[in-house]
Amino acid sequence: MNLPQPKALHDDLLDRGGALLVIRVPVAPPTPAPGQPGAASDYVPATPEIFVAVLDAPGTPAGWRALAFNGHVDLGTGIRTALAQIVAEELDVPFEQLEMILGHTEAAPNQGPTIASASIQISAVPLRRAAAQARAHLLALAAARWQVPATALRARAGRIVFADEADTRTLHYGELLRARHDRLTLSDDAPLKPASDYTVVGRARPRVDIPAKATGVLTFVHDVRVPGMRHGRVVRPPYPGRDGGDFVGHSLLSVDTDSVAHLPGRVRVVVRGDFVGVVADREEQAVAAMRALKVHWREIPPAPDLGDLEAALRANRAEPRHLRDDGNTAHALATTPDTRRLRRSYVWPYQMHASIGPSCAVADHANGRLTVWSGTQNPHMLRVDLDRLLDLGEGNIEVVRMEASGCYGRNCADDVCGDAALLAIADGAPVRVQLTREQEHQWEPKGTAQLIDAEAALDEDGKLLAYDFGVRYPSNDAPLLALLLTGRVPGQPRTLQMGDRTAVPAYRYPHLNITCHDMPPLVRASWLRGVSALPNAYAHECMIDELAHMAGQDPVAFRLRHLDDTRAIDLLRATAERAHWQAGSAGSRGAPGSDGLLHGRGVAYARYVHSKFPGFGAAWAAWVVDLRVDPASGHVTIDRVVVGHDAGLMVNPDGVRHQVHGNIVQTLSRALLEQVRFDAQGVASREWGAYPILDFTRLPEIDVLLMPRQDEPPMGAGESASLPGAPAIANALFDATGLRLCAPPYTPETVRNALLARKQPGMPRADAPLSDTQPA
Repeated sequence: MNLPQPKALHDDLLDRGGALLVIRVPVAPPTPAPGQPGAASDYVPATPEIFVAVLDAPGTPAGWRALAFNGHVDLGTGIRTALAQIVAEELDVPFEQLEMILGHTEAAPNQGPTIASASIQISAVPLRRAAAQARAHLLALAAARWQVPATALRARAGRIVFADEADTRTLHYGELLRARHDRLTLSDDAPLKPASDYTVVGRARPRVDIPAKATGVLTFVHDVRVPGMRHGRVVRPPYPGRDGGDFVGHSLLSVDTDSVAHLPGRVRVVVRGDFVGVVADREEQAVAAMRALKVHWREIPPAPDLGDLEAALRANRAEPRHLRDDGNTAHALATTPDTRRLRRSYVWPYQMHASIGPSCAVADHANGRLTVWSGTQNPHMLRVDLDRLLDLGEGNIEVVRMEASGCYGRNCADDVCGDAALLAIADGAPVRVQLTREQEHQWEPKGTAQLIDAEAALDEDGKLLAYDFGVRYPSNDAPLLALLLTGRVPGQPRTLQMGDRTAVPAYRYPHLNITCHDMPPLVRASWLRGVSALPNAYAHECMIDELAHMAGQDPVAFRLRHLDDTRAIDLLRATAERAHWQAGSAGSRGAPGSDGLLHGRGVAYARYVHSKFPGFGAAWAAWVVDLRVDPASGHVTIDRVVVGHDAGLMVNPDGVRHQVHGNIVQTLSRALLEQVRFDAQGVASREWGAYPILDFTRLPEIDVLLMPRQDEPPMGAGESASLPGAPAIANALFDATGLRLCAPPYTPETVRNALLARKQPGMPRADAPLSDTQPA
């Protein structure tokens, strides 16, 4: 099997002649900011980090090779293609002849985790500079050889030519580097190309990763095979999805190894604290041993009661953190009549990453070194965790990053690496560990539930006056499961400050109070696409829509009236126009049409603001949703979605469009179907029947409008389009049913029950003034 050899590649580049390397002298990674995810490490690699390499390659068609390295990984977002476009543009090489290498700890620079849609917006910046620096150096080499000013030369498709085409002399990059070994330390000095000169960036490119996947070339970690490899399975404790409490790592009573002694495959049982695993020669033998192994556990305390999420979140201990306090919000709200004041509580459910393929890893421990083939989102952070688990030293741990089945957040891809490492070290052979669907569903760190209390008021002219917003976000970065189960770290979850993403609304409120109630997780939870920004935007956009209705104004016009961001205004207007928005029109509002169905449309806008408050913005997005509701069953059918998206400069417009499409599909699924169920043990959603996701039969017509902003800096495009989805659906449901539903997902049961409840005595009308009431 032709496996990647990143360490050998890196070492060869440092030693070979005929090479130009743009490097960074390694330093210890920055310590995570207080309250932010990540693990501190003082490890400094002994060799330089390479960003760009240009090589003399006699015998190849071009006579040279070009490679580029980035510490982030491609999770299906297409950044391998987009990053290659950036380098090919600045280095002036044909896109097809550039090799892009991502994520491997022994080859790629440590640029932190692949999160927050930051790969193009942030981590691509040094790569672009490195490519420009290499191009400038090659121009200088040619100028010295020909004894002409560098300004007289141009780089073109891997060659140096004269700007004056009358001089036909040319040298390709390999000829300039022959018998040389040049190293440049990464700097900011090299001139970058102006956007007006771009020929690669900004042009649609097919994804470079698709051909290998389509033809069965080794891509996925699930397909890795190494000589002498054995197969492992794990037996998880009877507290699924829980990582807080004194019982975590200390609940195993005994393991009956004789219960598997009769099985074929040279079965080995490995026990470390609450970590239990088996290893066998063949995969089916490991599965049989996992099922047959008799394990005895202590009685586990019951899990938190999450049947009433709102009550559970209110009861969880919290530390208030005030983000904004403008004007006098309390006084403005207290002195506004109930007819111009709203109070709402929005409850977002626990949700899964729901990766289609359960996580997998292969580990090999030999000669004091550990190699792990992994689908991790964060290779360098995983290396830190594996060192904490095994005490091998980070310099003796290599993470070879392979493709996985997708995550968009912290699923079990890291956890299974800890499993494989423990089993490989104990067994003395390379071990492949494949999780079961049940293990993936139950133990992956969930996208956390969220509770948002919001109160707002209008002034006498129907303009926004005051807004009080408080969010409760019980999540952290979910320590590596093997660290918890082996007792290497205590089962006392720390509290992170991550509930503040997009906590500040986009609209102009003279009086504004924003509070984030930081709290530890109730169950194992970490980041999922959109992090806290998605539920926060949901609350903002549901509230602004209801305020528009209270003011008797069109929802689009009302938003535009209170926005200051000109790009937000342009985007919202363009999206509404694309959707043929009719100002002042109303849907069924609870009265079925001639077809017996309720029809409605809704709008929402948001910008993803990530990182610790005040953070920084990524792309802008707006949705318009058209839907139907069957009042008898409560079934919601999404007919059409129009999404406007402003990501600034789009390196690969097709890639951005694909990301927006993916966000639309996932967001529809999360808003209509997805919620994790719990029982006294922990996570009760163990398979697809208990956790359905959207299938192709329910996909609506999708129309994506990409704003032409190629003269602006590139913004993070990966997550922003998710944010307006759920509130646009909620607002369309109001337009169809006349009900304000404040707790997704909008399953048929939820919608049907809300429609039935409206008929009960004492149920307030949807268009009545609201204060403390919550009609859904």
